Amino acid sequence: MIGSAGVLAAWSGTMAVALGTRRLLSRHSAGSVVVLGFAISAAAEFGLAGLRIGSSWPRLLPGLVILGIGSGLVNASLGRLALESAPRERAGMGSGANNTARYLGGAAGLALVVALATGGGRDGASGLLAAWNTAAVVCGSLCIVAALIAAACHPQADG
Repeated sequence: MIGSAGVLAAWSGTMAVALGTRRLLSRHSAGSVVVLGFAISAAAEFGLAGLRIGSSWPRLLPGLVILGIGSGLVNASLGRLALESAPRERAGMGSGANNTARYLGGAAGLALVVALATGGGRDGASGLLAAWNTAAVVCGSLCIVAALIAAACHPQADG
């Protein structure tokens, strides 16, 4: 039980990456940092797949730490993009739209993971682990799609 709490604390602690993203954003565009963050998150999600009966909590630690880094990069960069994309006099609207999208996306993502992890009529621990592995692969795949979409988006020139 203490080990599980330590794993979740380590993952939460890596969200501090969002605070350090400011320096990264001073050298790179927010869009490129979003792509990097989603790519890192995808790798982490795939790393979280493959659990088996007998897997211990340290097996989750690398994936959760890497996922925290990717999530921190994406969250900080999306906030920057939301403010940069709105006219100065409407910065509050950009920030509000970003926060609304984050909460709705988080709720939809959580619903998807719960549906994948508990659905399908799988019984017992092996069924739950198989469903978890499916959810992790789906989430990793969605992160790849998000990275590709972000990479395809280009800021429009003022004119």
